[in-house]
Amino acid sequence: MVTLVAVYLLILVGGIVRSTGSGMGCPDWPKCFGTWIPPTDVSELPDTYKADYVNYRKAKNEKFANYLTMFGFSSKAEQILGDKSILEETEFNITKTWIEYINRVLGAIIGFLIILTLIGSIPYFKGDRLIFYMSLGLFFLVLFQGWIGSVVVSTNLLPWMITLHMILAVIMVAILIFLVFRSRQDDFTNIEVRKKKLINFLLISSGALIFIQIIFGTQVRESIDVIAAFLNYDLRETWIEELGLVYYIHRSFSVFILLYQLGILYILFKNKLIRTGFLNYANVIMVLLTVEVALGVIMAYYGIPPFAQPIHLLFAIIILGMQFLFLLVVNNKDKNVSQKSGILT
Repeated sequence: MVTLVAVYLLILVGGIVRSTGSGMGCPDWPKCFGTWIPPTDVSELPDTYKADYVNYRKAKNEKFANYLTMFGFSSKAEQILGDKSILEETEFNITKTWIEYINRVLGAIIGFLIILTLIGSIPYFKGDRLIFYMSLGLFFLVLFQGWIGSVVVSTNLLPWMITLHMILAVIMVAILIFLVFRSRQDDFTNIEVRKKKLINFLLISSGALIFIQIIFGTQVRESIDVIAAFLNYDLRETWIEELGLVYYIHRSFSVFILLYQLGILYILFKNKLIRTGFLNYANVIMVLLTVEVALGVIMAYYGIPPFAQPIHLLFAIIILGMQFLFLLVVNNKDKNVSQKSGILT
């Protein structure tokens, strides 16, 4: 549970890094300007620091391009090797450096927490091996995620690499939710199952729509990154005007998801399923979706304030995580279950 909360916090901090343009605050990885504690002034760096880190990233990108070619993504490899903007080095900025450094420190802490989670799963090996194997998979996933993070830096924050980095974080959240639920099944009490197929359909379809909306959101985010970098992160009030069709799809789809959730609430009420605890589920999701849409409105009409972007992303992943949790709850041991003192009771 602690690791899950920490990963959500890291997603929030990662959003802050992205919204403030601090991703290249540390031009190398895992260290920051070659040290474990970053500098506080440009005078602490050698005069050739820009060229040094350009060469460092160039060598790393060549290795990454070879991996892409090996797995059949030769066009992506050529794109990376041919994009000269990837090798452009930014000026030292103490604020951005320390924002990125805090992001990395939190990531390192989560790495240790996941190791502890794996160790904690060992006693489950005899009774429930799936908990151990999922914890082991999570351990290898976080190693891969760390490597992807280094590639994000070496490729100078390529938008599609950042999106991949985020998707892996969502997978980590799903695994941790599963581990929390699976390891605490004694805290759940079986109750009557009624129209389980209908409930599963509503949960899966709603979760799928929200996941699609997150994908649309990443496309909008990628476009904003390009616009923000071009304008040197100034004139935020003009960014929305420069976005294309994907922004309008993302905006309109949010209204559809709200209406769909209202439809779920109506179906639960009509079939008298709210008496089994699902009214609280529907209400909580509705509140979260409403806040999420409100954050979208704030970004659209108030110049995409930096605080709104990371919170908007965080709420989207919380909503998706809750959808997955409720799906696990409904299908626990093929019976509908309700937490003794939790959100479903």
